[in-house]
Amino acid sequence: MFTGLVERLGTVTSVQENDQTESGGNGWTLTLGDAAPILTDCHIGDSIAVNGTCLTVTEFDSDSFKVGVAPESLRRTNLGDLKVGSKVNMERAMDAQKRFGGHMVQGHVDATVRIASITPEGNSIWFKFQVDEESKDLMRFIIPKGFITLDGTSLTVCDVDDAERTFSIMMIAHTQAHVIMPLKKLGDRVNVEVDMLAKYALKSLEGAIRSNEGLEQLVKRAAGL
Repeated sequence: MFTGLVERLGTVTSVQENDQTESGGNGWTLTLGDAAPILTDCHIGDSIAVNGTCLTVTEFDSDSFKVGVAPESLRRTNLGDLKVGSKVNMERAMDAQKRFGGHMVQGHVDATVRIASITPEGNSIWFKFQVDEESKDLMRFIIPKGFITLDGTSLTVCDVDDAERTFSIMMIAHTQAHVIMPLKKLGDRVNVEVDMLAKYALKSLEGAIRSNEGLEQLVKRAAGL
C-alpha cells in the first residue's frame, strides 16, 4: 500500500528486455538510480512504486535498485516507454509510522491516459487528460474533487467531461518541483489508478442490483441500520 506522496525522483540507468542474471530471472528489468534516500531500509523483496506501479526489488546497492516488470505491467503502464536517462517517480510502501498524507494507493495501474493540454496559471499548471475509448469505463470512477493517482502522484480531480472522456488536475508549484509530470509533453502517456474505494462501492451496488435488493434496504445496509 502507498500514499501517492512521491518520495524521490529517480533516473533509469538500465533497461534490459531479457535479463539473464539471477536477479533478472530471464525477464524485462529496470535499474533505477539516484535512489539513495529511499534505500536506507531496503531489503530484497520490498515493494517500491515506480511511476505508480508496485514493483519488487530484486537487487540493490547504496544508490540504485533493480526491479522486474511483468508483461501485464508493460501492457497496462507506461514503463515500457522508459529509456536510460528517463526520470521516474518513486515511493516506498508505507509503514505503520508514516503519516498518511495522500490517499490509499495500491500501486495497481488501471490504464494509461494521454496528456491533452497543459495550461499554466500563475505559478500553477493545469493538465487535461484524455481517456482512450477502450478504457472509457474508468470515467465511472473519476469525479470532481475525487482522488486520482497519476504516475504515482496523489492528486485531486478538478473538472470531468464524461462525453469527451477527459478530466483535469491542477498542480501547485511545490508538487511541480517533486514529480515528473512537468517534464512531460502533449500526447505523453501517464499511468492512472482510480480511487479503490470507488471501485468497491460500485461493485457492492452492482451486486445489490443483481440480487434484486430494494433501494431502501440498500441505503439502510450502507448506513448500518
